[in-house]
Amino acid sequence: MNDPTVAESSAASTVDEDREHEAADLDNEVGELVGRLVRPGELKSAERRRLLGRLGAALSEGARKAQASGVGRGRWLAEVFLKIAPRIPIRDLATLSDHHHGLTGEQLADDLVRTAQKATMTIGAIGGALAAAEFAAPPLLLSAPAQLVAETILVAAIEVKLLAELHQVYGVEVPGTGTQRAVAFTVAWSKQRGIDPLAPASVTLALGGAAKTALRNRLMRTLGRHLTTFGPFLTGAVAGGALNRAATRRLGAAIRADLRIKGSALPRPAADAELES
Repeated sequence: MNDPTVAESSAASTVDEDREHEAADLDNEVGELVGRLVRPGELKSAERRRLLGRLGAALSEGARKAQASGVGRGRWLAEVFLKIAPRIPIRDLATLSDHHHGLTGEQLADDLVRTAQKATMTIGAIGGALAAAEFAAPPLLLSAPAQLVAETILVAAIEVKLLAELHQVYGVEVPGTGTQRAVAFTVAWSKQRGIDPLAPASVTLALGGAAKTALRNRLMRTLGRHLTTFGPFLTGAVAGGALNRAATRRLGAAIRADLRIKGSALPRPAADAELES
């Protein structure tokens, strides 16, 4: 005779496994979409809009499941971003210079910031326009916040990419595996500061409670900024682009000022020291 308790336990285990697989598939889709949207190279407007729409739909599904399990939006946003952070493509110094017409040093940093500003401005304009369209169509009103969440995640990814690549430009190397470095850059973005490789705590592998709180707060502030673009007609597109561009410019200036100090404090190779002696 079959034990009903064992059967129920097996059924529950199967359901849990199915949910885990669904969650993993959703995480992979979000990571893939973000990676495509922030990868160097121009996407046509229609393709970018399509991918952003897909990202909004995937995040909407993730948010629905998170709310069903009692996870708050801020915590969920932070968890999503930490999962996709290792998928953000970070270029080394040689590749950066090659992609930016051979520029180096401060000129390369200037160009990186300009490119990131253009990218977040474009995403803000598209996200604001989508939100405006939803605002003008009341039956679809509930889907609009998903587009703003997608914009928040994507702008954060572009800015983390900028921060990481500025570390390359200023010669501030961050140790660790790709995932460990991605976490370190994400935490640095949440604090709007560069990483100090001479301070062991700055590249710790453990993401402590304070760091998670800082990341959650930064993402929620970014989301709050995007909520101001939720208006009729083209006001959302104009506001979204302008606000994102200004925020990315401020981040770039703060990180560069920080890295100039940190980079100059790093020990130089012996060969360099001999050249100056």
